[in-house]
Amino acid sequence: MDSTWSVLTALAFGIFLGAAFMVVLHMAERRGSSAAKVVAPTIPDGVDQVLDVLESAGVVLDPSNNVLRASPGALAMGLVRQQSLVHPELLELAASVRRGGEPLVDEVTLARGPFGDSTLRLHVRVARLGTRFVLLLAEDRTEAHRLDEVRRDFVANISHELKTPIASVSLLAEALDQAADEPEQVRRFAGRLSVEATRLAHITSEVIELSRLQARDALRPDRLVRVDKVIAAAVDQNRVVAGGKQVEVAVRASTKAEVYGDQALLIVAVHNLIANAIAYSNPGGRVGVGAKVDGDVVEIAVTDQGIGIEADELERVFERFYRVDQARSRNTGGSGLGLSIVKHTVQNHGGDVRVWSQPGRGSTFMIRLPRAEAAIEPGSDDGRATDSSERGDRT
Repeated sequence: MDSTWSVLTALAFGIFLGAAFMVVLHMAERRGSSAAKVVAPTIPDGVDQVLDVLESAGVVLDPSNNVLRASPGALAMGLVRQQSLVHPELLELAASVRRGGEPLVDEVTLARGPFGDSTLRLHVRVARLGTRFVLLLAEDRTEAHRLDEVRRDFVANISHELKTPIASVSLLAEALDQAADEPEQVRRFAGRLSVEATRLAHITSEVIELSRLQARDALRPDRLVRVDKVIAAAVDQNRVVAGGKQVEVAVRASTKAEVYGDQALLIVAVHNLIANAIAYSNPGGRVGVGAKVDGDVVEIAVTDQGIGIEADELERVFERFYRVDQARSRNTGGSGLGLSIVKHTVQNHGGDVRVWSQPGRGSTFMIRLPRAEAAIEPGSDDGRATDSSERGDRT
């Protein structure tokens, strides 16, 4: 009898243990499923397609502020880096929406790129997306805020600068009329007139280019541009001038890096630096053009062995119509706008431009641009962006 009770007791205990094990296993499965949903949250249908067509910046955040989706505009503006929002101001807006639950609309001023003094003025809207996510939309209004100031300064500068060639053309026309019976004088005045007309055309062309850079929608920042291709095109444009002056142009650029921006404008910026280096180099000199990648930054440097720049003039070389060497600038047709065009182009691309120089020994100008980060693809294993390189006058 005792043995029978022992068997029954053991059997009941075994059934109890089995049931308990099944309950624990079921609970573990449910917790694992919940954890999987947290690690790989589901974005509401249609969000990916909307972000793909947005020209403005669009970002989807999870409860831990990880960036799950980002539009090309958000990447191009430098708002997202390594699956995170770069600016604490935007994170604070997202936190406010989570706390209050109501959508927010605000104007914020942010640093444009990881360096430099350039800023972005953004119109930002933040709202909940479902119960777990936050959607942030940002529209760039930088140019709208500074347009009036730019217009005032630019009109004042150009009015002053155009007085000289226009006055020269007028005086030479009068001189031609008075020397109508003197062929030698006519030829001399005609030659001078041609020089002034060319100079006036050059200034007008660069004024148009600078106006384009300072206008709204000056570039489409969501286009990927190969840096090596930009440098090759800019160098090629200066080969003839360099050869005529017997200046060697040495190039070292094989970065395979990409940046977001306008290829034509970037070529103009690098071209202006190379053209300046050649113009201010002595015959037989050497101009070096190189590029390298330093972390998330692409650096393009142009070095010459020319006349150099005094220390007190370094801060002014990027001003409109400012010239280091007035006589040489006029002899080479310089308008004083080349470096201003470089500065505005680089700032519009979220970068900065720097200069180092020693009088009599030459100068180095360096453009620094944020390296392009690829879009965060839906369904990627870790949600992280793939490195784009892995995807196949002085005036």
